[in-house]
Amino acid sequence: MDAIVELKHRTAGPTQEEAEEAVRTLLRWAGDDPNREGLLETPNRVVRSYGEFFSGYDMDPEEVLLKTFEESGGYDEMVLVRDIELESHCEHHMVPIIGRAHVAYIPNNRVVGISKLARVVEIFAKRLQIQEKMTVDIATTIDKVLKPQGVAVVIEASHQCMTTRGVRKPGADTVTSQMLGAFRDDPSTRREFLTMIRKY
Repeated sequence: MDAIVELKHRTAGPTQEEAEEAVRTLLRWAGDDPNREGLLETPNRVVRSYGEFFSGYDMDPEEVLLKTFEESGGYDEMVLVRDIELESHCEHHMVPIIGRAHVAYIPNNRVVGISKLARVVEIFAKRLQIQEKMTVDIATTIDKVLKPQGVAVVIEASHQCMTTRGVRKPGADTVTSQMLGAFRDDPSTRREFLTMIRKY
């Protein structure tokens, strides 16, 4: 985990020291003194935190889905993982996006471990994002690798770029969806999915 957090394997881009100096610059810009006791370790902590926040750039979501199982007993109904917690960051202001994703697919002969669906969400969330693109990326990746009968993704999230700054509207959630295959073409399948994510 530390290797991911510290991004030790990256050879391109700024060094750890350069990144920490950038944090010191921002602290000075904000009006504080990066050399005071309480802030001495802050640049290192921030850089390590960013390594964790943005670890999705170092992972391949398609690779996560490659291991599938044929021994599914002929199961061909919807597989839904509901309420996958996600933490991402807005690419416009670099502040948190906090929410949950609902991901479903209808298998076509093969199924994937359900934790892998959550992992795909995690990989895309751990990148600078806009929610709309993240929703599409999750759905199209699952569709591309698993080749199921259909994929559905709904994300509900709160954006701190509008709850703690700007228009300052706490409590406002953004909901996005992407429906592919049977979920797009068959209204009854889409309705079943939407009913299930509402927890009946």
